[in-house]
Amino acid sequence: MQSLIILITQVIQLYTWVIIIGAVLSWLIAFGVVNTHNRFVYSVVDIIYRVTEPALRPIRRILPDLGGIDISPVVLLLLLYFLQNLIWEIYGSYMASF
Repeated sequence: MQSLIILITQVIQLYTWVIIIGAVLSWLIAFGVVNTHNRFVYSVVDIIYRVTEPALRPIRRILPDLGGIDISPVVLLLLLYFLQNLIWEIYGSYMASF
């Protein structure tokens, strides 16, 4: 059981890094530091967009418009940290019952 919990938390941590990388890449693209005409850069950005957008889209629909500031990655990261802690708490209470 503990191996499954560790696997789930590792996947959550990996996904948080993908979200952070996606946010940093979007800033670099917005400021013109990274050129998306480069085929490799475009592929990386496209993969990260396809992985993160299904989770970010519902959050963007709920959040109010903040005038060009997108805080949906921050909200998603907080939700993922909450989920990770909740999983460990449930596992801890499950193990304490034995």
